[in-house]
Amino acid sequence: MPIITDISQLDLTKSYTYADYLTWRLDEFVELIKGKVRQMSPAPRVRHQSVSFNIGGIIRNKMRGSTCQGFAAPFDVRLLKSSPDGDARISTVVQPDLCVICDPTKLDEFGCVGAPDWIIEILSPGNMAHDSKTKFDLYEENGVREYWMVDPGLKNIIIYTLGNDQYQLRGEFYQPGPVPVATLPGVELEWAEVFEGI
Repeated sequence: MPIITDISQLDLTKSYTYADYLTWRLDEFVELIKGKVRQMSPAPRVRHQSVSFNIGGIIRNKMRGSTCQGFAAPFDVRLLKSSPDGDARISTVVQPDLCVICDPTKLDEFGCVGAPDWIIEILSPGNMAHDSKTKFDLYEENGVREYWMVDPGLKNIIIYTLGNDQYQLRGEFYQPGPVPVATLPGVELEWAEVFEGI
């Protein structure tokens, strides 16, 4: 089988697994969504990266001394669904902008196996529908306990938490003040620090 070095070598109508994904030598980042290849948007805009850097720095400081660990894209998160015969088949690999994992057994040298505790996606014009529908559904279905969608354009943060296997809107934050993190009790982010420099 030839080594895959360009996305044009892939049949985008075919379904792939994580085993296939590991063999690819692509220059661009892709995600697997239930076996289907999805090309990532071009490099994020400056305000997207500014917000990501701000949030990552805040989280890192707030989690000092915690067993939880934070990661930023590119970072593979393999979402598992077990088949009836008990074999886990990985056909979904996503790269959230930021994620926090509190169970160290979910980490290996390639990334995260299973649902992170907290995922943050920073919305851009090219990924808004993907993050607010496709990834929303994936994260809910796979048990991500807390999901934040951060919009640098509108300067708002929409937070969902998992309850009874469904996401419940926990709040929308669009003005200065504390933004509580449900999965890390006692931890808050300041809205103004998230959007500093925007």
